[in-house]
Amino acid sequence: IDEKEMVKCLIQGVIGGAGLDVFENEPEVPEELFGLDNVVLSPHVAVATPGSLNNVTEIALANLNAFFSNQPLVSPVQLD
Repeated sequence: IDEKEMVKCLIQGVIGGAGLDVFENEPEVPEELFGLDNVVLSPHVAVATPGSLNNVTEIALANLNAFFSNQPLVSPVQLD
């Protein structure tokens, strides 16, 4: 999304409202958003649900078990 255009449209009322938790240049948030009544700002925590945290734990443990057993990792990261 074009964040500058979105901000402009929110200010002009072209977009009626927005709930935002991700920003183009995190952790910086466009100053214009703070004074708008049609915007709800939230820290970037949408992924932090009990189910997702359990999944992350399972993957981390599976990777640790694979690593210490000299097996291929479940979710290897390619560093290019």
